[in-house]
Amino acid sequence: MNDTQERPQRAHSTLSSVANAARLLKEFSKGNRELGVTELSRRLGVGKSTAHRLVNTLTEERLLEQDPDTGAYRLGLAMYELGTSVYWHTDLHEASTPVLEQLRNASKETVQVAVLDGREVVYVERRESPQTLRLFGRVGHRNDAHCTSTGKLLLACLSAEELDTTLKGWRLPSKTPNTITTIEGLRRELHVIQGQGWAQNINEAEMGVGSVAAPVRNGFGDVVAAVSIAGPVQRLGGESLKRFARPCIDAGLAISRRLGYRDSKGGSP
Repeated sequence: MNDTQERPQRAHSTLSSVANAARLLKEFSKGNRELGVTELSRRLGVGKSTAHRLVNTLTEERLLEQDPDTGAYRLGLAMYELGTSVYWHTDLHEASTPVLEQLRNASKETVQVAVLDGREVVYVERRESPQTLRLFGRVGHRNDAHCTSTGKLLLACLSAEELDTTLKGWRLPSKTPNTITTIEGLRRELHVIQGQGWAQNINEAEMGVGSVAAPVRNGFGDVVAAVSIAGPVQRLGGESLKRFARPCIDAGLAISRRLGYRDSKGGSP
């Protein structure tokens, strides 16, 4: 089907209220710090009642906030948080891209960067192994944190309070016979990871898959992501897996430095 045939279908799939909300928010990117309902109504070509409902909804969601003195509206804190998130992921992408290319070429395995989202990890960068027998996945894929090397690494780097909150009430799903399924067992594993500075996974999330992960820090020294090397257990299993730990740690340090991290001791992050 060509573009001409597709357009009507796409047009019918949009919501006019969402489109108007998006158009309203974009008005604040045109050099206007504050705008009133009347002006927004005029610019959007909608009635004042519609404009009023839009700003009320966006204010409730913290995307807008109202000046109590003038009654006008301006972008809210949630917009700043969203913008910061976009900037951070762009920054992480730019910092990790050349390092991942080098790590993939050196290891000949699949390499990834993941961030923690609650009790899951989200893979935000990925480079595929050049080998015929390799893993298959995609950027944006999620997995449970307790059974992946990236997830366990990131859990181990949480503060004690954050970790307690995350673990409270968590029933760890079993993915394979090797998955850690008790909080006590997970805490023991995280303690080991904290001591050695890297994490491993052998047949925990999926049978036949092994991986190692190391931390990525920002300019303040906070662990914000994890870089991993993953592949079939024929190549990443047992003692053979451990030889990938140092290249992974070095890659994490390289990405960290590109994010502004400076290790005064000159060691690993």
